[in-house]
Amino acid sequence: MTQRLRDLKGFGPKSEEILAKVGINSVEDFMGINPYQLYRKLKADVKGTGLNSMYAILGAREGLYWQEIAKTRKTEILMTLDDMGLAPK
Repeated sequence: MTQRLRDLKGFGPKSEEILAKVGINSVEDFMGINPYQLYRKLKADVKGTGLNSMYAILGAREGLYWQEIAKTRKTEILMTLDDMGLAPK
């Protein structure tokens, strides 16, 4: 059976819907894009995309819940987003 986006840890039907808005329709698409570039696309195209979305993207890729990513890697993520001009103000 093919894994769906909603089957990834921390994702659900809403995540699938949001990712489809930026052309991510399969787990293969999702795993094939740089997570920070995906976040950039979401920020540009999907109203309400925030830092938790970045945590959720990384968590789903690594099989962890977003809260775990937020707790252990927040500084590293914020620094990368800052370098990209995408850090929250």
